[in-house]
Amino acid sequence: MAKPVVITADSTCDLSQELKDRYDIRVIPLTILLGEDSYLDGVDFTAADIYARYHKDGTLPKTSAPGIQQFTDFFMPILEAGAEIVHLDISSELSSSYNNACIAASELEGVHVIDSRSLGTGLGLLAIEGCECRDRGMAAAEIAGHLSSLIGKVDTSFVLNTLEFMWKGGRCSGVTALGANLLRLKPALEMRDGKLGVYKKYRGNILSVYRQYVSERLASAEVRPRHVFVYDSGEIPEETMRELADLVRETVPGAEIHRSKAGCTVTSHCGPQTVGLMFIRE
Repeated sequence: MAKPVVITADSTCDLSQELKDRYDIRVIPLTILLGEDSYLDGVDFTAADIYARYHKDGTLPKTSAPGIQQFTDFFMPILEAGAEIVHLDISSELSSSYNNACIAASELEGVHVIDSRSLGTGLGLLAIEGCECRDRGMAAAEIAGHLSSLIGKVDTSFVLNTLEFMWKGGRCSGVTALGANLLRLKPALEMRDGKLGVYKKYRGNILSVYRQYVSERLASAEVRPRHVFVYDSGEIPEETMRELADLVRETVPGAEIHRSKAGCTVTSHCGPQTVGLMFIRE
């Protein structure tokens, strides 16, 4: 008889507590580093804390992946309870989380580690898919194989209101950031081959840009009508986010539309008023 399966992920999955509880997804947090201080992502430090610190003294945090021993300590109680694990991590191109999880898993029996090649709720989508497979009775190895086959179909993208955080974090030059601000350009980024890259630059009022971005992104792919995430990094009017969710609902009838907030990893690089859209393509 197959062992029960537990789906786990690192904290960059950015799933709400309601969804983690609903699907019983266990999460291991990344560490947030601010000077000499360290915090656990989503446990004792949030995106709101990043903005508060940044507005206070201009400091942006760095993130650190869970260490090998942290992964071992995270996996062991689940295995000792008699379950197998399917674990998902942020793209290995962006963090050492996946590699550390693999090293920890190599010393254990029954842990299947997957490089999502994504981040945010792009990773969260795979975790939910894994739970739905588990609930249909699939075994851990079978779930891991199925999720691996879906990685290339996960569509993860964002549109940014500012390049200030990317510039301060060393992800783009000051000249690029200044030029984008002067020209009122709003870069749109997507995950490609496990990395974030600019695929388009919008121009104009950010509210109009959000609508155009969502409409074009949904029109550019055949969306699987299961779960779609409308994702934001805060400091956006609630009515704007409701409007964007309604636009997705009209475009992808029958899908369950989830609202989600960016965690510390995405927030520290993309900054406020970032909107993202995540779904799985047919």
